[in-house]
Amino acid sequence: MKFDMHCHTKEGSIDSKVPVRRFADMFLERGYDGFMIADHNSYKGCQAWDKIKDEPEYRNLTVIRGIEYDTKDAGHVLIIMPDNLYLKVFKIRGMKAEKVIRLVHDYGGIVGLAHPFGVSSSSAMGFSNMNMELIRRFDFIETFNTCESPESNRLAEELAAKYGLPGLAGSDSHVEDYVGMAATVTERNIKSNNDFIYTVKARESIRAEGTERALTRKAIRKEHWTGRLGYLIYNRGLGKLKCPYRKYHHKKLMNFFPSRILHQKSRA
Repeated sequence: MKFDMHCHTKEGSIDSKVPVRRFADMFLERGYDGFMIADHNSYKGCQAWDKIKDEPEYRNLTVIRGIEYDTKDAGHVLIIMPDNLYLKVFKIRGMKAEKVIRLVHDYGGIVGLAHPFGVSSSSAMGFSNMNMELIRRFDFIETFNTCESPESNRLAEELAAKYGLPGLAGSDSHVEDYVGMAATVTERNIKSNNDFIYTVKARESIRAEGTERALTRKAIRKEHWTGRLGYLIYNRGLGKLKCPYRKYHHKKLMNFFPSRILHQKSRA
């Protein structure tokens, strides 16, 4: 089966121009078995898919409901939770990677680094305080991203090999141009989030492949110091305006999670 494991929908990502229905139609046209919705700190794209998933034309398409979460100290990570589980805490960016990993695992999900050698402002290896020991606790690494350079993807492959982690591929599509340029291929019959989680955890055969896009002006601007500064202003400034008192909201939501109790018991 062939999947694109990194797509941003218009419903869930402010920087995307592709509605979830259009993604579904295009992947069917290109012979894909499915794709993953990975909106920025949002499940709106997943909820939009839930409204149309039972339409007859989509009966053979598997859509993985995921999220691209913006951590405080490891850049962007891709999260896949068990079927029909949307945790509100992932709508609020800024948790530390260790807490994200613990929370995801306590609920039976999987989490991996997105484009680890990509734009320094949003990729793990661009963070000077990145805890390399945490990599062993991730479940996969995005080893191919259409929007990254061949060198960035090569380094990601080497990182995954070093830690013995599966590599996934995604187009990181925000526009239609990149749909179909990346593929995560597996022999297992994937029909749900749970199926994909099992496949990754079991370390079954997964192959990442694709074609990188041409270098764009936008990508160059992101690596410039002005681009990195703009990202920091957005992430730590505008992000706080959108959701003030983030630490308070994180703590409040975490207090309702039984996973916190389970984690404490496991450590006792």
